[in-house]
Amino acid sequence: MSYRSHADLGGQEQTATIRPEREGDLFHASWEPRALAVTLAMGATGSWNIDMSRSVRETLPDYPSLSYYEIWIAGLEKLLLQHGLAAQDELAAGRMMHPARPVARVLRAADVPAALAKGSPTERPAMAPALFKVGDTVRTRASAVDHHTRLPAYARGKAGRIEHIRGVHVFADANAQGLGEQPQWLYTVVFDGRELWGSGTSLKVSIDAWEPYLERLA
Repeated sequence: MSYRSHADLGGQEQTATIRPEREGDLFHASWEPRALAVTLAMGATGSWNIDMSRSVRETLPDYPSLSYYEIWIAGLEKLLLQHGLAAQDELAAGRMMHPARPVARVLRAADVPAALAKGSPTERPAMAPALFKVGDTVRTRASAVDHHTRLPAYARGKAGRIEHIRGVHVFADANAQGLGEQPQWLYTVVFDGRELWGSGTSLKVSIDAWEPYLERLA
């Protein structure tokens, strides 16, 4: 498959050292708040959606060697190039060299607090009844897909139980591909740790999974 997510790390052996950080440590360099600001400002233009952003970030070939905000900036550069909002020579020079292309919206400084408080709700009206109910036993999709997905690799082809029905939400898999929101029912599915990791563990793991990820088990 040509699509590879470098961010799907759950259940994999890791060699890098994990360094816990204090709660509230948001930035580690003076440029990082600006990286956050410019990424949010460009997202607010409507030129792409959050799932497209996640898709370009997780497919960066040097993802494992980048810091958190380096990933954000590299992903933003990729999106700017894909959508014709910046050229490679401009990114190299760090300044505008060609006439700016118009965008649908501009996030003004005075509007930032209200925009952040509002967020981007993903819940949508239901167009059909939910296929599953609380207590149903289901199995997740076993095959990998050639696009962004929110189903982690460690949970593919695994049996679990529906614990909550979360309503209908924008389907990230379709949204990331530019295919529209295609809202789907979203469920919290609980898995026995032994189902995911094999023998020797009694923990429970829950994930939120859209309806197309699931099939009913008798």
